[in-house]
Amino acid sequence: MYGHIAGYWQAIRRNWKLVAALGSVYFIWGSTYLAIKVAVAALPPLFAAGVRFFVAGALLYGWSRLRGAASPARGQWRRIWLLGAVMFLTCYSFLFWAEKTVPSGIASVLVAMLPVWTLILELGILKTQRLTPLLLAALASGFVGVGLLTSGARTASGAIPWIPCAGILVSEIAWATGSILSKKFTLPESLGISAGAQMLCGGCLILLFSALFGEWRDLRPAPWNAVFAMLYLIVAGSLVAYCAFLWLLRRMSPTTVSSYAYVNPIVALGLGYFLGGEQLDAGAAAGAALVISSVILIMKQRGAVRPAAREVYAKAAEK
Repeated sequence: MYGHIAGYWQAIRRNWKLVAALGSVYFIWGSTYLAIKVAVAALPPLFAAGVRFFVAGALLYGWSRLRGAASPARGQWRRIWLLGAVMFLTCYSFLFWAEKTVPSGIASVLVAMLPVWTLILELGILKTQRLTPLLLAALASGFVGVGLLTSGARTASGAIPWIPCAGILVSEIAWATGSILSKKFTLPESLGISAGAQMLCGGCLILLFSALFGEWRDLRPAPWNAVFAMLYLIVAGSLVAYCAFLWLLRRMSPTTVSSYAYVNPIVALGLGYFLGGEQLDAGAAAGAALVISSVILIMKQRGAVRPAAREVYAKAAEK
């Protein structure tokens, strides 16, 4: 027994960089939901989302350019702005707004439905997937889980309103639609340039709509916990964990790396319960388990993440 433990410890010591990078993808991305919850408690939701992605996008884009990556061509900028509108303006505006009322753990499980919506779009539009009995069971499990989750979950003030939950589902449909478009578009080869430009353009659009909705008139000095949450989202969530993800894809199988899709909700539910004071009754817990099981089945059936979709799944976890 002690020999096995010593062997595991030696393996970890030899591969500590892999362990640290995978841990950051698991835990940093899983913790961003609670950070969003803290940020929108003090800041207008669209303003918070816009600042996060404008700053993170500018930093990632600038860093990639300094490392010699080429800037997007003129035609690529039009596609990048379109993706910024679909995958950032639509997706994150709904998510940040919804987390003003939806517990962070519940939001993370609803976001975990992304592979379900992507599969549905691939079945119905791209015709790139074939519906098997196991995939059909996975889809049914996901939707039953969402029903249990949204009907059984409670907050301190009562039941969770269904409209924000529906908003999160709409946001993930928008992201899945954008992921389909991104596979068809010709984008910059550098993931740093492509992701940074999309975050930068998306952040600009979100800030514009924040101003149009009058959020800037309500701005007040934010408390330290909201400022720390924003810094954490920008630095840890959008830069550190994302770069760790790209680094891992060059050294581990995509199937192993993509396991974050069902680890992140578990991390978010745990942090929401222990640190955020969020409650999860038996029905909601069963719903969360069904959704996570659905995601595991879909990810396993579809096999390793295709190279063209790696960036999509990376940013999908970047909530």
